[in-house]
Amino acid sequence: MAETAIVHIIEDDASLRDALDSLFRSVGMQTRSYGTVQEFLDGKQHAGAPGCLVLDVRLPGMSGLDFQAQLAEHQVLLPVVMMTGHGDIPMTVQAMKAGAVDFLTKPFRDQDMLDAVTTAIERDRQRRSQGRTTLILQERFAALSPREQQVMALVTAGKMNKQVAGDLKLSEITVKIHRGAAMRKMGAQSLADLVRMAEALNLRPN
Repeated sequence: MAETAIVHIIEDDASLRDALDSLFRSVGMQTRSYGTVQEFLDGKQHAGAPGCLVLDVRLPGMSGLDFQAQLAEHQVLLPVVMMTGHGDIPMTVQAMKAGAVDFLTKPFRDQDMLDAVTTAIERDRQRRSQGRTTLILQERFAALSPREQQVMALVTAGKMNKQVAGDLKLSEITVKIHRGAAMRKMGAQSLADLVRMAEALNLRPN
């Protein structure tokens, strides 16, 4: 079963905060609500489960736009849906350039907010899945012998067995053995598989 996502609502207007909380819960979403960015950061409830941020542009203390610009510094990786009662074009452009999933101007339709949040949660699930896949590949690559790692790097860079043998001063048959071992340990079914894995690992020949 997929882990339940959490919608984090940061909005200083208590009535809108409660309305959003009710809206998300009415379709089975879990929520956490905060009146300021600092409340959200102090809560430290954003690291575990997938989810997203629903963030007002104008907030007491740190504004929503300023917080969005500093998400990485605070180690917050959740996608953001921005909302404002004072939307203008430059503000929208700034938010979207910074990676916002959507930018909704109050009053917005409930369905528009639900659509934006659903998209944001799916984006976060994909990011987490890719992160887990990369971690598995890193662990498999680390389990290769240094020579197998070298052979994998050269083969996935497009070199033929004969060229790899010349570069590493090995016999071609030895290269084939290392290449086969690398493919088996990495779980690659084909050379194309191994190339995709090397790309995911950002692997380059020394």
